Amino acid sequence: MEQYNVTGMSCAACSSRVEKAVSKLPGVTGCSVSLLTNSMGVEGTASPEEVIRAVTEAGYGASLKGAARRDGGKNPSWADDDALKDRETPKLRKRLIFSAVILAVLMYFSMGHTMWGWPAPEAFENHVFLALFEMLLAIAVMLINGKFFTSGFSSLLHGAPNMDTLVALGSAASFGYSLAELFLMILAQGEGDLATVMRYGMNLYFESAAMIPTLITVGKMLEAMSKGKTTDALKSLMQLAPKTAIVLLNGQETEVPVEDVHTGDIFVVRPGESIPVDGVIMEGSTSVNESALTGESIPADKAEGDTVSAATINQQGYIRCRATRVGEDTTLAQIIQTVSDAAATKAPLARIADKVSGVFVPAVMIIAALTLIGWLLAGREFSFAIARSISVLVISCPCALGLATPVAIMVGSGMGAKNGILYKTAASLEGAGRTQIVALDKTGTITEGKPVVTDLIPFGRGEEELLSLASALEMKSEHPLAKAVTVRAEGMPVADVSDFEALPGNGLRATLGGKSLAGGSLSFISSLVSVPKEASDRAEALAQEGKTPLLFVYDNALAGIIAVADTVKEDSAEAIRQLKGMGIRVVMLTGDNERTAKAIGTASGVDEVIAGVLPEGKADTIRGLEAEGKVAMVGDGINDAPALTVADIGIAIGAGTDVAIDAADVVLMKSRLTDVPAAIRMSRATIRNIHQNLFWAFFYNAICIPLAMGLYGIAMKPMYGAAAMALSSFFVCMNALRLNLVRIHDASHDRKIKQLSAADLEKSADGSEKTEKENLPMTKTLKVEGMMCEHCEARVRKALEKLDGVEAAVADHNKGTAVVTLRSDVADDLLKKAVEDQDYTVLGIE
Repeated sequence: MEQYNVTGMSCAACSSRVEKAVSKLPGVTGCSVSLLTNSMGVEGTASPEEVIRAVTEAGYGASLKGAARRDGGKNPSWADDDALKDRETPKLRKRLIFSAVILAVLMYFSMGHTMWGWPAPEAFENHVFLALFEMLLAIAVMLINGKFFTSGFSSLLHGAPNMDTLVALGSAASFGYSLAELFLMILAQGEGDLATVMRYGMNLYFESAAMIPTLITVGKMLEAMSKGKTTDALKSLMQLAPKTAIVLLNGQETEVPVEDVHTGDIFVVRPGESIPVDGVIMEGSTSVNESALTGESIPADKAEGDTVSAATINQQGYIRCRATRVGEDTTLAQIIQTVSDAAATKAPLARIADKVSGVFVPAVMIIAALTLIGWLLAGREFSFAIARSISVLVISCPCALGLATPVAIMVGSGMGAKNGILYKTAASLEGAGRTQIVALDKTGTITEGKPVVTDLIPFGRGEEELLSLASALEMKSEHPLAKAVTVRAEGMPVADVSDFEALPGNGLRATLGGKSLAGGSLSFISSLVSVPKEASDRAEALAQEGKTPLLFVYDNALAGIIAVADTVKEDSAEAIRQLKGMGIRVVMLTGDNERTAKAIGTASGVDEVIAGVLPEGKADTIRGLEAEGKVAMVGDGINDAPALTVADIGIAIGAGTDVAIDAADVVLMKSRLTDVPAAIRMSRATIRNIHQNLFWAFFYNAICIPLAMGLYGIAMKPMYGAAAMALSSFFVCMNALRLNLVRIHDASHDRKIKQLSAADLEKSADGSEKTEKENLPMTKTLKVEGMMCEHCEARVRKALEKLDGVEAAVADHNKGTAVVTLRSDVADDLLKKAVEDQDYTVLGIE
């Protein structure tokens, strides 16, 4: 995704127009514009020059993000020190101070003196003089806030009116009407008709012409300040990036800008300093505080050969490292880029606001015109009708609609990043909260991923002697179970064996001190010696618990049993309990045999165990689960990549220094399974917040526009409408900031979602009962040519699910089909176009 800065946008109508203009370009496969960060993300083959030209022709400005590195490379798009600096608030504050001072003087004479008799020079007793004075002050305020008028009327001329257009029209209409009244006052005074002069003098709206842009500036400043707060998480990440590094040049330690560090350079880090780039320790050992990247407060011990990441803190030793990833390739850079990309994309929920905002401003202008005509036809005087029309223009707020989704997405993704949870896109942040089924890979996800010795059961000798014999035999084996035994025996004296022989699928044989030594499965050992019933029963019991019993024989006598198992992580049972508490069905996928799998499943508390699943078969299993609900697949992102891609939401756990896993939608920086319910919890909180913001935006306009029209019997002054509009966007931004208070690891407020089943019953409108199956959405099957792998399937699925009316899509490259589940009818040509836009061919639709 290429990112751009966009200037000149003031509301949702602006961002919608920019998005449409760029989306029309040949080669553009995706475009999303963020009003929150004034940025745009573009995917496809269109050149930056073409994109910038399209934005310029739409009436706005654009520039490519990213600065050139000194070595000719490219820094990340966020790399500028002031990339997220709040430049708007100081400008708006300055405008507001000047406007407020002049407006205060205007209000003193127009209302204080006229209505309440506040003292004023004698000249102001002349109504025409007073009106001229008010006009000059109003002009001054309008000039100070000239941006509203230049932007508003420019957008109107481009055929894309925006919020500034409404403000400009409202203020200009107030001023124009008052100017006409002033001319009539001058004519009446020339004729000596003082009664007419006084009557016209009471109908002036110069104070409204000045008050409207001033109050909107107040709202804009509050909005800019709160929008700045929503990017705090991203700013704090950016501030972690070290500015300099100490590099060895010709044997000398030299401090250089971090941009001048190249892959392969040797750099040194002293205790207390930040590590400048990603690297590998060449010399020294230390402990490193990695909380900036993983959220883990306990320092990690590092020695020669271990990797270190940029922005982590060297706490103890002096280390010398070789740079492996610099610039935009570092872990920190990729984390920030992930958060930035998420903010630059759009959540599916934003489609509602986009559709409305595209026609909102023209609709408001039409309503304002109809209000004016309606009141005139109803017999009301022109001054009353124009005031209602102006109120409609200035009270309408497309900004609240445009900000409802992006501010929540920015805060939600930022909160996730602070806690080691990275949502790659806005859609993945939203989608995680709609998860109904979580499929967990066993090895490395539920379990530690490495076997350890769990039981030592000697027969006729001590535990230490049994372990010494077993270690002597296993020392020459490369099997993972052998490593578990040798690790357990570290520090013990181990004898050397001869005549070592590995028997694949059975066990090991060797000679120790002239006597035979063997180890392996129960069946293998039983073929060598007679195994006591007590020992065989114990071995069976250990196997039932999901452990692997290894029996050892020395000098033709059973020495004992050592049980080895891949143990369940400490937090796995708690994480699964939390997921079930959220109403989510938890399924464990594993290639292990049924007995071992069930033992692990029972220990961890999952709802269902699917055993004997090979890595290549996991994707098919996920497809099967997707027929039952929205599926999130959790894996280590390596052999689980196909399943992560096929799932509705792919969650890569324990990615650590490899955050850019293409297959995953959500990346968990730690190997902590409780981060899975935390990620879903954060997503649910964000979805709720978006719903609240959208409800407020629609509710505000639905109530306030009729109020401004005068339909409730209230004659609202235009300045009150402007004040309401100013507060609307501020409310949305402040509500989004509440997401900073979410405790994502607190399960006490979790609510269960309803799991639909074919047996569920619901009442139809006429009171008759229907089964869920009868009410299931309709499906269509597309015959698709050109899909070659799981990544192709994911592209087709995601393209189809972007369409309104599509509930879910399941693509299968083996069958060459895409099955679409519809909420409402979607035309075949739209389905076909969505797939063919991804460069696949639709042969037919059933």
